[in-house]
Amino acid sequence: MQPVAPNWRTSSYTGTENCVEVADNDPKHVMVQDTKARGRGILAVQRDSWAAFVEYAKEA
Repeated sequence: MQPVAPNWRTSSYTGTENCVEVADNDPKHVMVQDTKARGRGILAVQRDSWAAFVEYAKEA
């Protein structure tokens, strides 16, 4: 199986490029990167962990 090329997107809530980008088109992982430092690496988390984080952030 070929790796999935990330489909990066920024939040529609941000008015600038100073945000994070998320790629959630991989069936196993959600990838996150800083728009101001793309070359510094990518954080890949399991989909269920990402879903739990998003739910927690909605409550905060």
